[in-house]
Amino acid sequence: MVSWYGGRREARWQDILRYLRDLKRVIMDIRPDLIHAGPIQNCALLTALEGFRPLVSVSWGYDLLFDATRNRLWNWATRYTLRRSSVLVGDCEAVRHAAISLGMKSDRTVIFPWGVDLDYFKPGEPDLKDDRRFTLLSLRSWEPIYGVDILAQGFVLAARECPELRLVMLGSGSLAEAIRSIFTRGGVIERVITPGWTKPDELLRYYQSADLYLSCSHVDGSSVSLMEALACGCPVLLSDIPGNREWVTQGIQGWLFPDGDARALAEKILTAVKNKQQLAGMGQAARRTAEQRADWRKNSAELLRAYQLALDSN
Repeated sequence: MVSWYGGRREARWQDILRYLRDLKRVIMDIRPDLIHAGPIQNCALLTALEGFRPLVSVSWGYDLLFDATRNRLWNWATRYTLRRSSVLVGDCEAVRHAAISLGMKSDRTVIFPWGVDLDYFKPGEPDLKDDRRFTLLSLRSWEPIYGVDILAQGFVLAARECPELRLVMLGSGSLAEAIRSIFTRGGVIERVITPGWTKPDELLRYYQSADLYLSCSHVDGSSVSLMEALACGCPVLLSDIPGNREWVTQGIQGWLFPDGDARALAEKILTAVKNKQQLAGMGQAARRTAEQRADWRKNSAELLRAYQLALDSN
């Protein structure tokens, strides 16, 4: 355990000199061979400002796909960090292309889509499943970037047409009050289950018992919860954004809907209910996709390759 100034409270730009001084102290104490840091505009930026090399900057997806375009300051911080990064690690092609457009050399980028434990996240006996219900599952944080308001609006529209629908919405966030208000006004609050944050063993049961996994995120790289759902053989319904299109083909592992369109989401939910007979095949395709592309044991080798590439460039 290393104690330093950061991590004690929410990061603020005005504290950057204190962060830099203490980061320099930590580096001198530890003398690392390389530093792996992300997101781009805070942890990786600090390392770049300190001047340490080699730096492996790791994108969290939203930092390059959204934060980099917030304003001039965020754009400058992104470009500055990438210019001083030995290697950029991203979790999907959309992130890689964004990094290159912001000044990162293409031959210094490595795609590392994280991954999951396929021996743990796998299809199983759905002990929480109710055959009288069609269960939708959401795991995204209740924050604007994840489109949970669109999810709530879409569920209300679909639930009015389909009495068997229910929604399990894990987690919480800053939109909790607004989301519950949407369900209450829509008259479906009693059909929404909100267990809050769950333990890993409970999470597995939710995946295995769901009929359809939902994500309405406006920005995403390779979502870990999506990979977990695929690994558990759960068909998916996702916003049609570049990161999601790298994992799901319309009608194969599930469906895509136009980002931000609650009515289109509702229509795709009803399509899934009407085509229950296709779900088993989609679940099998989802599992195959996870086995081919989301195996942590295989994917972790790419992270090691990024480290070696950084060390060789120093």
